[in-house]
Amino acid sequence: METAKPATGGADVRYIDRWIDPDAADALFVALRDGIAWERHRLRIFGRDIDAPRLSCWIGDADAGYTYSRVRYEPRPWPGSLLELRERLCGDCGVAFNGVLANFYRDGSDGMGWHADDEPEIDQAVPIASVSLGATRRFVLRERRDHARKHAIDLGHGSLLLMPAGMQRDWQHALPKTARAVGERINLTFRRIVALDRHSGDSRVFYSRTADHPF
Repeated sequence: METAKPATGGADVRYIDRWIDPDAADALFVALRDGIAWERHRLRIFGRDIDAPRLSCWIGDADAGYTYSRVRYEPRPWPGSLLELRERLCGDCGVAFNGVLANFYRDGSDGMGWHADDEPEIDQAVPIASVSLGATRRFVLRERRDHARKHAIDLGHGSLLLMPAGMQRDWQHALPKTARAVGERINLTFRRIVALDRHSGDSRVFYSRTADHPF
């Protein structure tokens, strides 16, 4: 296990290289690339609606819809190729994940700017787990209060990155575009979605956290 820790803010990002066996990661990449109904999500930035610089698909349990950039996304059903992976993640992380955002980066011209996974429906009391497949890409973190405090991790094929509970309040992350020749990459960001009471602002967790997890 390789562990990367930003220097401040209590963040403890854990990175596990080859969390998935290389042959299994190869097979999963092909199954997802060819089997997912990829689409271009719309983002609202500085009052303008633009196409996201990647292809995406929100997948999850039937009641795990959420709103991102003012657009409501209802989940597509779990493909069989992801069910075993979700079961393993739930066991390793001690979290009953009920949704995953799948992102497809076709080459170095696809990427994602600075942001945090802090939408109200995402349960911030549990970790967010990120699985990478395909080409290695650089993932960068910066502290919200001091953008000079940064950390970078190269995310390899079959790796797992675990962002701990509460991290999204203090840190942002990005996947920069690159002029280098890089191949296709799929990222799977597993979250736990809660039901948001639109009147009170309170949330209700669909699933409870399990005990005795290694992270």
